[in-house]
Amino acid sequence: MTTIAFDLDGTLIDSVPHIHHAVALALAELDLPTITVQETPGFVGRGLPILCERVLAHIGADAALQQALYDRTMVHYVHTPSDPSQLYPGALAALDALKAAGHRLTLCTNKPFAATETALRDIGLTSYFDVVLGGDSLETRKPAPQMLFAALDGSDPAQALYIGDSETDCETAQAAGIRFVLYTEGYRKSPPEALPHVAQFSHWDALPDIVARLC
Repeated sequence: MTTIAFDLDGTLIDSVPHIHHAVALALAELDLPTITVQETPGFVGRGLPILCERVLAHIGADAALQQALYDRTMVHYVHTPSDPSQLYPGALAALDALKAAGHRLTLCTNKPFAATETALRDIGLTSYFDVVLGGDSLETRKPAPQMLFAALDGSDPAQALYIGDSETDCETAQAAGIRFVLYTEGYRKSPPEALPHVAQFSHWDALPDIVARLC
């Protein structure tokens, strides 16, 4: 049995529409300029506090509004239902196959924990993960390795895998000494060859075979 940790946004789900909706509503409530859906992926990856910081810098607003933007965004983030169609094609079948093969699945995301719980519930993924950690579950967040170590919950890092889509995920895996498998269709900004990985896939149908080969 291998412990396999997963990122969430950009890896299992395309959450950009949901994130954009929450941030846009919060910006409107603060009488600030909005952002587009197309701009949103550039703000994602290091957690909601950094996302809010990046958004304020992008629109030229006062950085002192970060906490207010965070608080308003969280209200919408948690209370706006996630759409099950956000799940990437083939992801559910891949998770089923990995569970059936006896692997232990966990989740390690910089998404705030309350928003993570809501998204997993809405999309129907709650039962798949033995451990779920959000960006505010510990004092540090990715790319610091502590979250990933906690997601392994005592499993040997040398035997584990981390599945993610971004530079942040790659840096986290490297910091933790865990093999990284890259999903290429998420929010990555660099070419795949710039991110050290043991395997990559563009469709979730391929992941069970990759795991079988590596484990």
